[in-house]
Amino acid sequence: MNLKELLLNGQSFLALLKEFAIEANDFVIQDEDMITADQNLAQREIVKETICIEGKNKDGIFNFFGTLHLNLLNKLAVFEMQGFEQVGLRTN
Repeated sequence: MNLKELLLNGQSFLALLKEFAIEANDFVIQDEDMITADQNLAQREIVKETICIEGKNKDGIFNFFGTLHLNLLNKLAVFEMQGFEQVGLRTN
């Protein structure tokens, strides 16, 4: 299961990326491998995980903090953002 692909299926997540001028290829879900490797994940229909998504655009790097709501039965993922920070500024 690829969490990134599941998130990109949702219009609200695409709107978030567009708002920050981040392309679909320019973000990563931190610790995605740990989340998907959880042995108990397959036994739960709905999963809620606190995550950080790092996105890059021409102005720098942004970290988005929030909750990932994952419905494994329907293969749906929603990111509920609680906040963000800009951690890198490009000066050139």
